[in-house]
This record gives sequence, C-alpha cells and structure tokens, in this order.
Amino acid sequence: MNMQAITSSQEAIAIEYKYGAHNYHPIPVVLTRGEGIFLWDVEGKRYYDFLSAYSAVNQGHCHPKIIGALTLQAQQLTLTSRAFYNDKLGVAEKYICEYFGYDKALYMNSGAEAVETAIKLARKWGYLQKGIPPHNAEIIVVEHNFHGRTTGIISFSTDPVSTKGFGPYMPGYKVIPYNDLAALEEALQENPNVCGFLVEPIQGEAGVVVPDEGYLAKAHALCKEYSVLLMADEIQTGIGRTGQILASCYDAVHADILILGKALSGGVLPVSAVLANDDIMLCIQPGEHGSTFGGNPLAAAVAIAALEVIKEENLTENARILGEIFRERMERLREKRPELVTLVRGKGLLNAVVIEPTADERTAWDVCVELKENGLLAKPTHGDIIRFAPPLVITEEQLHACCDIIEEVILNF
Repeated sequence: MNMQAITSSQEAIAIEYKYGAHNYHPIPVVLTRGEGIFLWDVEGKRYYDFLSAYSAVNQGHCHPKIIGALTLQAQQLTLTSRAFYNDKLGVAEKYICEYFGYDKALYMNSGAEAVETAIKLARKWGYLQKGIPPHNAEIIVVEHNFHGRTTGIISFSTDPVSTKGFGPYMPGYKVIPYNDLAALEEALQENPNVCGFLVEPIQGEAGVVVPDEGYLAKAHALCKEYSVLLMADEIQTGIGRTGQILASCYDAVHADILILGKALSGGVLPVSAVLANDDIMLCIQPGEHGSTFGGNPLAAAVAIAALEVIKEENLTENARILGEIFRERMERLREKRPELVTLVRGKGLLNAVVIEPTADERTAWDVCVELKENGLLAKPTHGDIIRFAPPLVITEEQLHACCDIIEEVILNF
C-alpha cells in the first residue's frame, strides 16, 4: 500500500485537520523537502528556515554525513532493546562523555524523556548520597520554564496553557523567579531536602530570555554550598546554538547533570542524553530506569555523526559571529520601527524579537505569516515574541539576505 500523494498545501492541511489531533497551530505552510538552511513546500516554493525545528536542525536539513551514518546503520541493525549489548552504544557513550567531559551518559529518545531521567537521577542521588528522608526530595525550578509536556514535567510549569485541565500535579517542586539568586538562596536555606536545581541557561520557549552575566555560575556555587545538583537543561541551547558548545560555557559552568536533545541527532530522529559523573549516574541500578528505544544502535551512529559535524564545520563559532551580526541588524531595524519592534535579545543564533501588537490588532503571528509569504519561516511564541534560530550552517551572505526579508516585512507592516 502506497502512502497517499499530497499534491497541494490545502489538501495536506485539510487531511491533517480531519485525522490528526488539534494539539498544534502551525504556520500555514506544508513542507516536503529540506536541504541545508532551505525548505521547500509541496508547490515547490523555497524558504529560508529560521526556526530549525526548535533548534533540532543545527547542522542543517538532511546533512549528508548524518544521513550517511543513518543509512549505513539502518541497513545493519536498528534496534536490540537493552536486553542485549550492541556494538554502537558504548562507542557513542564514550564519544559524548569525552565531548562534554563526564564519566557516564544515559541515552534516551525525546527531550522530555531526558528531563524525566534527570529528575529521577537527582532524586535517587538525594536519597542515597545526601541522605534525604524517603519521599521528601524537592527540586527547585523557575518561573516560565519549559522542559517538556509529560504529566510529571507540567507539574512545575507556570504556563496555564500547559497545565489547565491536566491535574492533579506531582508534588516535590519549588518554583522561584528566573535570574534571581536571592530567591534561589532562600529556597535552599528553607528546605534541607532539596536535591536539585533544574534550569535552562537561556530560556528558549519563554522567548529567548537571557539571564544576567554570571547568574549560572553564582547559582552553581550556591548549589555546591547546599549540596544540591545543578541540572542544566541544554536541549535547546546546547550543541553550538548560542555560540558556545553549551550555553553554560558562557559562565564556565560544568553542570552536575547535563540534559541534551534536539540537535544531538541533527534533526534526523529522536535522540536525547543525560550526562553525569559516576557518583550521580551510578545511583540508578539495573531495572530502575530504561527505554526500549533509548540507546538504539541507529540513534548511536547518528548522534556521533551529528556531534562530529558541529566540530568539523566549526558551527559553534559560526553561530557566535553571525549572531552578533544578526542582532546588530535587528537593533538597527528596531530604531527604524520602535513602536513595532520593542526588544531584541539572544546569544549566538538563538534570538528573539518582541513585536508590539498594532492598533488594528495585528500581532507577531501576522508578521510570521508575512515572512512566510516572503520566503522565510519563523514562529511566534507567547503571542508577541518571534524566535529567530536558523541552522548553524548559514553563511554571512545568506544571513544578510534573510535580514533583508525581515527588514522589508517589518518596515512595510
């Protein structure tokens, strides 16, 4: 049986609306092919990708080295479960541990799975190493966090869209303001049963919120003082996106638990990982955590290739340099339309522009639709923020061409 051929965007949108759950509200474009920084719709129109599948496609769409690793491994062995060893997982574990400087790695699939894994690790460490009484471990989180959409993770979300109608919620979390060291210290002081502080070094889904310089380093120092694990969610900010291999590197922080995903596979298939040293990782023993697909040989081969591309093509440095150029151009644009563009912020090629709704109630969504019409794809978040995050393989010439499109749309909006 052949899959039904889609011949028009209208047809694709209609069939998805009829048969798919209505849990997303996409920009009205139907994509069929990707290469590098470009995407094509079913009618053949080409677009610049300025979302990178929420920073999963840092290496560009269908990177030949990653696809080559996928294709070769797919013809040999794709899945064994963890009931048996395979000849690729250990190699991938060694590679990622040496890449980021940890003793142990635990591969999972989605980012949310990796966050759940990190939570279990921190709790188990809290009971075994810190001596927290059973069922009393607490994890500190921050306002406007985004770590995934499982029932466990939404239990500490402050976004009503993520939480409303999905209770009851899991206990064991303390929510404090982001970028507030005094609030963190107070939370650490008031409860000796805190085992972890879970934080994004830069808040992605919240709208690319960059904390004060030194925030993460000072937070880590406080965690050490109170014997608490710093758990860095670098699923969106990691793997070169912000102009450092990890956003934590801006503060010279080596998190106690590092959480990775998205670009760990270059957008080819779901791969995530949690990294920690032996004293933390070995708190979990056989039978206490796992995944049928986590650490499969196909994912292992892809993850190595994806990480190799970042180094071989110097994509982290490219993100740093081009990010500065992008923000400079957006700041000049803001000066031309200050009543519409109210703020520009970001690091590397993870950036956001805040759009003030117009008198006739046009919003960031309408700006993104206009950008789409002009050949550039981006997506708003929280109503008034547009996140701009192209694949890190973009060239300076291409970046300027994209800035020209953004400028034209904004000036004529």
